[in-house]
Amino acid sequence: MKDLAGKVAVVTGAASGIGLAMAHRFAEAGMSVVLADIEAEPLAMAEAGLREKGAKTIALRSNVMHEHDIQQLADAAFSTFGNVHVLCNNAGVAGGSGMPAPGILNAWESPLSDWEWVFGVNFMGVLHGVRAFVPRMIANGEEGHIVNTASIAGLLTGADAYSVSKHGVVCLTEGLYKQFRTAGTKLSASVLCPGWVHTQILEGDRNRPEEFGPREDISASPPDRQRGLAIVTEMVRTGFAAEEVAGMVHDAILADQFYIIPAQDYLLAAVRLRLENILAGKNPAVGGLG
Repeated sequence: MKDLAGKVAVVTGAASGIGLAMAHRFAEAGMSVVLADIEAEPLAMAEAGLREKGAKTIALRSNVMHEHDIQQLADAAFSTFGNVHVLCNNAGVAGGSGMPAPGILNAWESPLSDWEWVFGVNFMGVLHGVRAFVPRMIANGEEGHIVNTASIAGLLTGADAYSVSKHGVVCLTEGLYKQFRTAGTKLSASVLCPGWVHTQILEGDRNRPEEFGPREDISASPPDRQRGLAIVTEMVRTGFAAEEVAGMVHDAILADQFYIIPAQDYLLAAVRLRLENILAGKNPAVGGLG
């Protein structure tokens, strides 16, 4: 895609963080924007903020875990604006015991409910978006772009729900890109793999559905778990600005760039080490990120 002006973007997880920043960046580029989020009040505030900028926008409260919600989102987007040109499957959660930090529970110890919730949002939410929007985008025959939000964790390794779900998003998106090319569609795809970004990702438990159990009580967690969360909290606080990441997404769509990796240098070095070890037939590094 060479020009976004006059086109339509859909963003999930649009009420805060990277999603909100992408919505504003698209509006500044002259796009109409469809906002979706599970939190009603922040979503309404996000919609009002875009309208103040003069953007054409609608907002729908949506739970990406539920296929029906995302089908309704697609219905609203296409009926309101006629087509969708950019779809950002961005909603995601870190998940209680699945938080990638020192003190993390082993895979055989972490509650199955954590896995079900994190996978439901991080992976199935992306898949629901692809299934609801892509067939209609292809049928309309115009240029379009899918951006799926993964994480640098999807390029590294960890036996936790967050990391494994993000690996799934990377795999799905790369395969989707190849399928678009093989089928001769006018669509393309990118995967967003951020490192530390200053967002509310650590507060995602506030939206944890009751059926997946109570929120984790960090104050009752073991000391190493609490220290780990403190480290991660500082990493997030000093991370990339969400607006900077949104700018990279905008530019990647125009350049048809698949991998978007706004990550700290040591994280990029860890990805490089992992890939080198794989190609060399070496066992995974232990005690480090790679």
